[in-house]
Amino acid sequence: MQIFDKNKIYDFMGYRHVVLAISVFLMVGSMFLFFTKGFNYGIDFSGGTLIQIKYEGAAPLDDIRKKLESVEALKGASVTEFGSSDEVTIRYSGSSDSLGVNPGASVSKILEGTGKFEIRRVDVVGPKVGDDLRKSGIMALSVSLLLILIYIAFRFEWRFALAAIASEIHDVIITVGAIIFFNIDVNLDTLAAVLTIVGYSLNDTIIVFDRIREGVQESKESDMKHVINEAVSRTLSRTILTSFTTLISVVILFFYGGDMIYGFSLIMLVGVLVGTASSVFIAAQALVWLKFNVVNYRASLAEKKRKAKEKEKMRSMYEKGMV
Repeated sequence: MQIFDKNKIYDFMGYRHVVLAISVFLMVGSMFLFFTKGFNYGIDFSGGTLIQIKYEGAAPLDDIRKKLESVEALKGASVTEFGSSDEVTIRYSGSSDSLGVNPGASVSKILEGTGKFEIRRVDVVGPKVGDDLRKSGIMALSVSLLLILIYIAFRFEWRFALAAIASEIHDVIITVGAIIFFNIDVNLDTLAAVLTIVGYSLNDTIIVFDRIREGVQESKESDMKHVINEAVSRTLSRTILTSFTTLISVVILFFYGGDMIYGFSLIMLVGVLVGTASSVFIAAQALVWLKFNVVNYRASLAEKKRKAKEKEKMRSMYEKGMV
């Protein structure tokens, strides 16, 4: 489906300074939040206990908090509604040892007299397990970026690889800033959302790079900015349609998915918008910063073709017994 004139060349590079200024502002803001406020680690990474309770009718939050405050191990526990007024979650940093071997039964006993309810879920993660999960998550993100670097360097050339990594780091920093700004708990779902954004943005970046590489070979222009404008204009319909359909799914999840996937859908919403913009204005622009030269690249491709033809010619002569 073509929603833009495929023969028209849009001047994306003409707006790059505006987008770059916005990106720098968001990245600096994200770094500021990271060093001043930091992550709000969820139970997955910090360790602790989460108990989900469903009441018949509206949950009496004040009564629940008073009951919990009377128990030493539950002082400071977080009590919040979960999706509706009749369902609540209780989070506290203690492990199962704090309330015995069955924290769900202990909390049920503590909350007696607050109404009719049932325990829906009890999640317990020890501090060591949480620390191991956090280290594994950081390792997963680092390894994925390293493999991306190797893959793109092999498929294109080193400047494309560095440009793609710069784009991915840009997306991750701004997404992390959004996580801190919106007070989203950092847990396994959050990590999955960030890795999904990395994959989505990378896919978009590779498509743009493919078109740039084709443009370098086919276009008569030697100006890199014009080649980028041509390449991005060719992929504009595909990019807009892909982002739009993805955003429809994410927006539906955000508004109707409930509290369970609120953080995941919000991260995806921010990441899709940032990832789409970065493919053009960060990844492509990074090639200009890295002094990618269209003339030299064409000469390099021509040299590779010449060597390939010579190799094929020699192989043919060997097969015919002429060498």
